[in-house]
Amino acid sequence: MSLRILVVEDDEVSREVLGLLLQAEGYEVESVDSGDAALVHLQTMHPRPGVVLTDMQMPGTTGDALARQVRNLCGAEILVLGMSASELEDGAGKEFDGFLLKPFGMETLAEAIAGRKRAAGDNPGGKDKSVLSGVVYEKLAGSMPQPRLEQLYALCLTDAENRIAAMRQAASDGDDGAYRKGAHAIKGGCGMVGAIELQRLATSMEERGLRDDHIASLNEFILACERLRRILVAHGINHNRDNDLRGETRNEGSS
Repeated sequence: MSLRILVVEDDEVSREVLGLLLQAEGYEVESVDSGDAALVHLQTMHPRPGVVLTDMQMPGTTGDALARQVRNLCGAEILVLGMSASELEDGAGKEFDGFLLKPFGMETLAEAIAGRKRAAGDNPGGKDKSVLSGVVYEKLAGSMPQPRLEQLYALCLTDAENRIAAMRQAASDGDDGAYRKGAHAIKGGCGMVGAIELQRLATSMEERGLRDDHIASLNEFILACERLRRILVAHGINHNRDNDLRGETRNEGSS
């Protein structure tokens, strides 16, 4: 059975062209002209699409709000991809599994879809292989209670996102050394908990330093953080904890 894709695009020409290109690649395509229409359509669409490909700037429900509502309707297994002719603003796109900068080719779309399938464990190599190391995760899970494991991953993600914010400032200041130093720190921390996609992205940012595409790299990292969060939830990890690992460790040490 071919993969079903719901295209959400308010521009009629873009919507028509995307539909033709996707059908030529063998996808089963349905299209709507707004986020609100997509939410209505998804309630009666059976079977549900495997992918929702949506423009990021439309009237009505759009952006991260649309992605959240799509997941509420369809569950975490659906792939939600954003697309736009402009780079994402800081903090935008966190609810999406990926972002495609227009114009993009069908090969780029196929890679985004294939990457999610690997992350979700559809490949023979093992579950979540491209995002989270199962070997490292199982070792950590076997060595500590569940609450401590939750705190460990929450600490890793919070620390990485704080460092990304500092790297954005370093980029704004033109400070290549601080930018690379931040990426190096992220690489080490993420590697320790088996967050292999984040480790790979941080390694690339450290090696490349400040280049014309560094904003896209920073935005890609934030999207990868959200992918890891969703996978951890699937593993039973609740990352929204009031107390972090450092706080608990201090309390233990003072008792």
